[in-house]
Amino acid sequence: MRPRLSPEERRDRRKRAMRRSMFVLPSSITMASIFCGFSSVVMSINAAGATPERYFLWAAGLLVLAGVFDGLDGRVARATNTATEFGVQLDSLADVVSFGMAPAILAYRYGFFQFGIHDSHLRAVGWAACFVFTACGALRLARFNVQVGSTDPRYFMGLPIPAGAACVASVIIWHPTPPASAAHAYAFAAELFAVGLLMVSTIRFPSFKKRAGSPRAAMLTSLGIVLLFAMMILFQQRFFVGFFAAYVTLSLLLNLAWKAGWHGIEPPRDGREDLEIVH
Repeated sequence: MRPRLSPEERRDRRKRAMRRSMFVLPSSITMASIFCGFSSVVMSINAAGATPERYFLWAAGLLVLAGVFDGLDGRVARATNTATEFGVQLDSLADVVSFGMAPAILAYRYGFFQFGIHDSHLRAVGWAACFVFTACGALRLARFNVQVGSTDPRYFMGLPIPAGAACVASVIIWHPTPPASAAHAYAFAAELFAVGLLMVSTIRFPSFKKRAGSPRAAMLTSLGIVLLFAMMILFQQRFFVGFFAAYVTLSLLLNLAWKAGWHGIEPPRDGREDLEIVH
C-alpha cells in the first residue's frame, strides 16, 4: 500500500500539480491561434460557389481572432511567470502559420484565383505578391528573434506580422466581395507588396504591449480601449481597415518627423536590455 500523505504533503502535491498545469496555459492559447489560422485556410479553400463572400468574411475574421490569441499568450505567460524558451519558439512558428501563410492563401483565393483562370499575367502577379508577403513575414520574425533585448521595446522595428496580416484581413472584412476588375486585383497585389516591404523595413511602429507606467497613463490607455470598442460598434466592418490604415500612416509620419529633427515624442533608443517578448 502507498503511504498515507499528511495534509501538508497533500497541499504541496496540489500546488505542484497546479504549477505544472499553469505552464500549459500559454501554449494552449498559442495553439488556439494556430487553430484559427488553419481554420482560416480551410475557409479560404471552401470559398466557392454562389456565395464566396461568406467564407472570405469568416476566413478574415478568424485571422483577427488569431491576433487576439497571439496578444494573450505572452501576457498570460508573463502574468503567471511561466514564460519558457519552448513557448517563445512555438509562438514564432504559430505566427508564420497564422499571420504568414494563412493570410497569403486567403489573399490569393480572394484577389487572384478567379481572374487568374483567364489572365495568366494577373495570376503570376498575385502568386508573387502572396509569396513576397509570406517571405517578408518570416524574415521579420527571424530578425526579431535575434534582436530581442537590443532594441527599444516601446517600438517595433518593421510592421509586426500580426498587423501585416490584419492589413490584409481588414480589406476583406470591409469588402468581402472579390475584386470586380483586374485593376482592383492589381491594386490588391500592390497592397501585399507594400505590407511585405513594411514588415522587413527599419521603420519604427509604436508598440502597445508595454504596461502603463503611471496611473494617468493607465487611465488614458483604458479610455483609448473604450473609444476603440465604441468605434468598432459604430463603424462595424469599416473599423478595421480604417484603424490599420491610420496606424500605418501615423507611424510613417512619426518616422518622417524624427528624420526632420522633431522630438515631441521621444524617438527609439537602441541597445536597451529588455527581454519582454513582443512580435
